[in-house]
Amino acid sequence: MHKITRRQALGGMAGIAVLPAMGAFAQSKAPASPVALNIVDVAGNLALTQKAIENYKQAKPEFVSNISFTKAPAPELPGKLKAQQDAGRVDIDLVLTGTDALSAGLEMGLWVKLLPDDSGALPKLADVYQEPAARMQTLAQDHGVVVTYYPSGPLIEYMPDKVKTPPTTAEELLAWAKENPNRFLYARPANSGPGRTFLMGLPYLLGDTDPKDPVKGWDKTWAYLKELHKYIEYYPTGTGALMKELGEGTRDMTVTTTGWDINPRVLGVVPKEAAVGALKGFHWVADAHYMCVPKGVSDEKLAVLKDLMAFLLTPKQQAFTYDEGYFYPGPAVKDVTLDMAPQESQDAIKEFGRAEYADLIANNPIELPLEPSAMVTAFRIWDEQVAAAPK
Repeated sequence: MHKITRRQALGGMAGIAVLPAMGAFAQSKAPASPVALNIVDVAGNLALTQKAIENYKQAKPEFVSNISFTKAPAPELPGKLKAQQDAGRVDIDLVLTGTDALSAGLEMGLWVKLLPDDSGALPKLADVYQEPAARMQTLAQDHGVVVTYYPSGPLIEYMPDKVKTPPTTAEELLAWAKENPNRFLYARPANSGPGRTFLMGLPYLLGDTDPKDPVKGWDKTWAYLKELHKYIEYYPTGTGALMKELGEGTRDMTVTTTGWDINPRVLGVVPKEAAVGALKGFHWVADAHYMCVPKGVSDEKLAVLKDLMAFLLTPKQQAFTYDEGYFYPGPAVKDVTLDMAPQESQDAIKEFGRAEYADLIANNPIELPLEPSAMVTAFRIWDEQVAAAPK
């Protein structure tokens, strides 16, 4: 899930606690000299964590000399990493990813196994995570560490002046799209958090036989998406472009998540008056961002990276992940409340958040996304059988 525009770095948290060296160096040697880290973000996660990562550099100058940040589309990263690994020249030290590139990387064997952590660097994750975040951690198969979490969606978002009677069921959504061709849009699931959440949420909405099996259990879902395809002009390659169209009035309705509802309105990309709704019988399909280390990174850097991960999982640094509602709520660890966040975050969420989210989160099931291999399969089927289908 990529943020539309890079907001200014969060301020408002007085001082930075200079923590003692964490467990990464209790049982392994600290680097002989500070290392430079290259962090690649394929999920928009830096909007949530860059300030905290910069705090780490300031707190640990004896471990880190420089941190460079780059962004890339999730579908492109696994192939690039594989090529670097085959050539023996890995220049990416840490990847911040959603379930998309996490899954592809697991399938291709790209990631270092981080758990169990014999170095003692990382906290006991089950003890610090919120319960759904702990479940999301299982998807990493010990090859990644959850850093942010949110219940996600799928929700619908629409302009109330254009959609006078918003759909309340999946069937009504399809009927609306048929009556208003090209006015509903969603982005390619392989590179869109809302698109991916919509894809995985439909089996619950439609009562499919097995929501976890896109090959044998999604007959209703694939039939629905193929029919919906007839009334969709095209599929944007990312959510940012989609929200721009909604904001400009090119489209009247789309699928969204809590974060993709709040943050584009904070930024002024989508009008504040845009409305959201949940379809009857919906289940949340949770989402998370992960910290993954590519194979080929030196042991010296790996020790520093684990120390960085532990730092990012402390409540004070987790409070930055409220951001401006982009991954709402955001924190993966327990007991990180909005009043701990920078004032800028508190103000944005107070103005643009929605009171109904607390009730929706409390009173609807929160499901895990597909297992990595099943997710890759679902993306392939969607690309081949839905997007490529004739109108």
